[in-house]
Amino acid sequence: MELRKLGRTSIMISPVIMGTWQAGRDMWADIDDGETTRAIQAAVDEGITTIDTAAVYGKGHSERVVGKAVAERRHEVVIATKVFANELRHDQVLAACERSLKNLGTDYIDLFQIHWPAGAFGSPVVPIEETMRALNDLKDQGKIRAIGASNFSRDQLAEALEFGDIVSLQPPYSLLWRHVEKDAMPLCRDRGLSILAYSPMAQGILTGKFGPGHRFRRGDHRRANRLFQEPVFSQVQEALEGLKPLAARHGISLGQLALAWVIAQPGACAIAGARNETQARQNARAADVRLTPEDLAEMDRISQPVTAVLDDNPVLWKW
Repeated sequence: MELRKLGRTSIMISPVIMGTWQAGRDMWADIDDGETTRAIQAAVDEGITTIDTAAVYGKGHSERVVGKAVAERRHEVVIATKVFANELRHDQVLAACERSLKNLGTDYIDLFQIHWPAGAFGSPVVPIEETMRALNDLKDQGKIRAIGASNFSRDQLAEALEFGDIVSLQPPYSLLWRHVEKDAMPLCRDRGLSILAYSPMAQGILTGKFGPGHRFRRGDHRRANRLFQEPVFSQVQEALEGLKPLAARHGISLGQLALAWVIAQPGACAIAGARNETQARQNARAADVRLTPEDLAEMDRISQPVTAVLDDNPVLWKW
């Protein structure tokens, strides 16, 4: 798999990134640690050298699973994790980093990201200057190699960049969820930040496996995903029918087509979760797909009826 630079750093990341929200088990159904471990290891075998996690995923459980899965191969992988919005005071950031280092079983984190801006989910409002000072301190100490932001708006990102070198933004981004294109993406391209797109398959809806009448189990956070709710859901089903011939022409699945679309966007990589080895290997193969300008234009046209019925709220879930 051809690697790409993380922002303007010397850190090389894979265009498809292994996402491990599901490894935390909270807010997901039927997750098995053994299967997750094998999925992570299969992803690395297939060239997915970058793994994304967060301290809040299962209160550190995801980080611990990731750490054990790559313990023998730490030198082969780039690990990205996150500090949550309720721990953005200077000393809290330092303490959160220490916990993540312990959970991951490593002495450095390649990319340490602010998971949500201060104030999100009722968290305390902390000046970004204070948070960035802590992250800069960690970088100076060699405990982290680079700083990233997640779920930041353009204005929030621009302010954070005044106080340190942020190299990436992690927004929800897929063929069907494109709010970042009008907001922070132009700034990212101007400043050389990588886009690490989460939910590039729209939490599975772009795989085509969730048809009309599907019901998620209690506890599965996808019940709150706005793409799964009407009137959007019906438009999504029509878009999937339009995408199937294109996927067939390339000999790939709908999920691989969705990933290929994201990584074809300038500066963008796709964070794709996997419950098992098979899914991890399928995700990796999306990096080999080459979409033509005509393919991309066709996909834009097919997706337009979906994006047209969405409002300007950039949050993917209706909690």
